Amino acid sequence: MDKLTRADLMSLEQYSVERKAFREKVIAHKAARKVHIGPNATLYFEDRLTMQYQIQEMLRIEKIFEAAGIAEELEAYNPLIPDGSNWKATFMVEFPDVEERKVWLAKLIGIEKKTWVQVDGFDKVYPIANEDLERETDEKTSSVHFLRFELTPDMVAAARDRVSLRMGIEHPNYSYELEVPEATRDSLAADLA
Repeated sequence: MDKLTRADLMSLEQYSVERKAFREKVIAHKAARKVHIGPNATLYFEDRLTMQYQIQEMLRIEKIFEAAGIAEELEAYNPLIPDGSNWKATFMVEFPDVEERKVWLAKLIGIEKKTWVQVDGFDKVYPIANEDLERETDEKTSSVHFLRFELTPDMVAAARDRVSLRMGIEHPNYSYELEVPEATRDSLAADLA
């Protein structure tokens, strides 16, 4: 999947005009790229469109219009665009109650490394997690992680042929798995070269 360049981005003025329609398009697109694993963990699979939206929003919020600032945003978010042989996801541990979240984040250290995807007929693939920075301590994990699931060429071919796809977590304190819905499977297949 091609990385974003400055030419792919709208100016702040253009974005202010097109933001509502663009946002609706992205929200609809993201719906098929969200996978809830149990009641408190979600994978949000990123791609070129989701990252374009993220960058446009950052430019808008921070009022960034200079070339150097735009380049910094591109540098920060382009690594989250899949490379054709992988899926990249923002992984969130979600507990609405702050105190409950604190308790669970202490119990779920390492959860990001126990999250997996499985293309039908192949072994589970565990992620390369948090390449940007360490997101856990000896006392707790973070509620947000960035994951990269690297697939073999045979897995890529099978996934592109729309075989079934499973995802799950096998942490001692949080264990769930599911078959990925067809719309999500098809959206993720489009990320693969």
